[in-house]
Amino acid sequence: MKAPLPELYKGIALFTPGGDLVYCIDPDKQSQWHLHLCAALQEWLDLAEPPLFLVPWYTASIDRWRSPTDQSLVTTAEVYPLVARHQAVLNAVFGTGDLLWQTVRPPDNLDESLMLLTYQSRFPELWRSHDLVIRYESPAIQRVTPPEAQPSSWSRLSWQSRPPHASKQGYVLRLYVSSNSDVTEVILTNLHRLLEDLIQQPYTLKIIDVSKYPDLAEQDQVAATPTLVRVWPEPIRRLTGRLEDANRVMQLLIAPDGG
Repeated sequence: MKAPLPELYKGIALFTPGGDLVYCIDPDKQSQWHLHLCAALQEWLDLAEPPLFLVPWYTASIDRWRSPTDQSLVTTAEVYPLVARHQAVLNAVFGTGDLLWQTVRPPDNLDESLMLLTYQSRFPELWRSHDLVIRYESPAIQRVTPPEAQPSSWSRLSWQSRPPHASKQGYVLRLYVSSNSDVTEVILTNLHRLLEDLIQQPYTLKIIDVSKYPDLAEQDQVAATPTLVRVWPEPIRRLTGRLEDANRVMQLLIAPDGG
């Protein structure tokens, strides 16, 4: 079972243009986390170098702190425009309910379209979806010394640091939702908590909006939302509706791999 989130922390999220996510939750609020997350993507996707150019366009950050005046809990959450559509996912991984993230702009002197066109041919893996939602965790020693930009350990949301071309382990899951559904964020939060409680193996979870990716929904034979699809281990299994039912989710996970 995943440890509960600390009351006060700083969270950093880094997306790829393909929609993969790597993030961290740091109660000590250290700096240079963007370097860690870029290095994590480099290792995971076997890139030639850390994709530092994704910062800040594909990032989001959250800070939870106490007001010095009345000691009330204050939350500041900011997201850049290119990943503002992922707010439901951010709220799920950071446990922030239906929080509305503030959209911020990069400095005016930075041309994001030119920058992204420049790097797309060099880093094609970043423009492909690998169904990744990875929580990066750094050893305690890196919280008291200047961190090196190298990944050091992974939560159970990864496949134990195995790159995509390695033999698959654990589970690969896809959650199909409707963006206009009022309960989408509740579904994400509840399912994330259920999976952390039920799965004792590495897993990845990809959230897919059927209105934006109807071809994927057709490929996975999804006719209604919400639908949870077990992509791996094969064969593919599907569960539609009532995803808050732990027994139904467990049956999907433990269904026989063959036949």
